[in-house]
Amino acid sequence: MGINGKYKVIVIGGSAGSFPVIVSILNQLNSNFQIPIVMCLHRLKQFRHGFVEALSLQSNIKIIEPDDKTSIKPGCAYLAPANYHLLAELGYTFALSTDEMHKFSRPSIDLTFETFSYAYREKMVGIILSGANNDGATGLLKCKKRGGLTIIQNPKEASVKTMVEGCLNLFQPDMVLNTNEIIRTINS
Repeated sequence: MGINGKYKVIVIGGSAGSFPVIVSILNQLNSNFQIPIVMCLHRLKQFRHGFVEALSLQSNIKIIEPDDKTSIKPGCAYLAPANYHLLAELGYTFALSTDEMHKFSRPSIDLTFETFSYAYREKMVGIILSGANNDGATGLLKCKKRGGLTIIQNPKEASVKTMVEGCLNLFQPDMVLNTNEIIRTINS
């Protein structure tokens, strides 16, 4: 069974070097893609505007920067707002938090993965892309322990290898894929 038949959410974490990969993924999604995609990307807190618009120009699905208590709906991609942790609640809604930074980051990829894996369990796909710190590794491990599918970008392809290598140093993800393979897997 492919991604579309088994999973209810795809959560993608990335930092330095991940933007071109995110653009490729969004640009090559099947037009009838229905699984919600949640993107937790490190960005400077002063860049609050323009990021959603830039991604929307390249995406085959709607991009939303959610508010607190926004329902997670099929066929949409959600981007963590600048300077907020993006969390999942059990009723499949978002929660935003301004709690302290985690591994020098807000939003924290670890916290996003941890809460989404708790809410979605084996119905979650977690993906880590290029990045300059290892935020995301422990959260992705929680996803794996709770039965979710774990994917990392191949370190040979990642612009900045620290984030994906942080995952490999902690555990063996289910898949290590290049960008085109990630896109094919998501669209399967």
